[in-house]
Amino acid sequence: MSRYKMQGRAFWRVLIVLVLLAVAGGLVYGWMDYQRFAGKPLAVSAQAPSLDVAKGSSLRDVVGLLHQQHVTNTGPLYWRLLAEQLRVAGRLHAGEYALTSGMTPRDLLLNMAAGKVVQRNFTIVDGWNFRDLRQALAKADKLRQDGVALDDTDLMAKIGAPGEMPEGQFLPETYAYVKGDSDLDILRRAHAAMKKMLDTLWVQRDKDLPLATPYDALILASIVEKETGRADERPRIAGVFIRRLQTHMLLQTDPTVIYGMGDAYAGNIHKSDLTTDTPYNTYTRQGLPPTPIAMPGKPALLAALHPASGTELYFVARGDGTHVFSSTLDEHNRNVACYQLKRCQ
Repeated sequence: MSRYKMQGRAFWRVLIVLVLLAVAGGLVYGWMDYQRFAGKPLAVSAQAPSLDVAKGSSLRDVVGLLHQQHVTNTGPLYWRLLAEQLRVAGRLHAGEYALTSGMTPRDLLLNMAAGKVVQRNFTIVDGWNFRDLRQALAKADKLRQDGVALDDTDLMAKIGAPGEMPEGQFLPETYAYVKGDSDLDILRRAHAAMKKMLDTLWVQRDKDLPLATPYDALILASIVEKETGRADERPRIAGVFIRRLQTHMLLQTDPTVIYGMGDAYAGNIHKSDLTTDTPYNTYTRQGLPPTPIAMPGKPALLAALHPASGTELYFVARGDGTHVFSSTLDEHNRNVACYQLKRCQ
């Protein structure tokens, strides 16, 4: 074999080795670069707190959204490789996903595969009336407004409660929702929760209460809810009203009068308001008002169905959030003079 042939073969061997080394080096570099991509936190910012993935979106579409929000500048190839490695390719769910500080591409894909969409909370506050509830729902973030243009009658029909008066019918609790849910979804859940709660507590009620139906209990609980925010006073106030109902006394509770005044109430109640008859004026009409006046929470419902025993028939506000109770009218009048007129003896 000639010296030139040997030199040619050696050249090609060296060239092949160099090419293989270059390919191996490229593969090693690519793998290390891919690993850095998978574990490196995304460029999350306050301007892009979440990723909103529409139904039918492909992984390429998702990467495109991430590029638009400047969360990543990596192309679809690495994202596809990562999805295959995690075995989530073709299993990514639509929805809104939080982009949090320190989140990596691996974290995001796993969240999308598990459907861990952003959840928001809406709280119905004890003592709200239905108008308060509707106003709060209209301001809720990312909640679809399907019921905002409906009147109360049509709205109740839409949530599956046709013919029901809405006041008091929604349980004060915190309800989680996701983007795409509507105000009607929240109302359906809160209405069902109140019905379930009321039915359960009604079966366990004290005996011989002057309440004919669970709805009567709901009405009384709403009055208790508006009369006091103190847990220790609710059963005593409920007891006062129960004894008044049993002895056919007027309830004479200001919150019902205020509710009946509607928009005419400007923050103060006057003697003339107490003598102006409305269906909710418990100074002029005997018994419970026709509907609840607010949404009572579970503690107020329990108080209405398990009132404190005793002889007390009156109470008056001290001015510090508490009340003083009495069993006779003379004692009550002295308490009114002391705590409301500031003429304590």
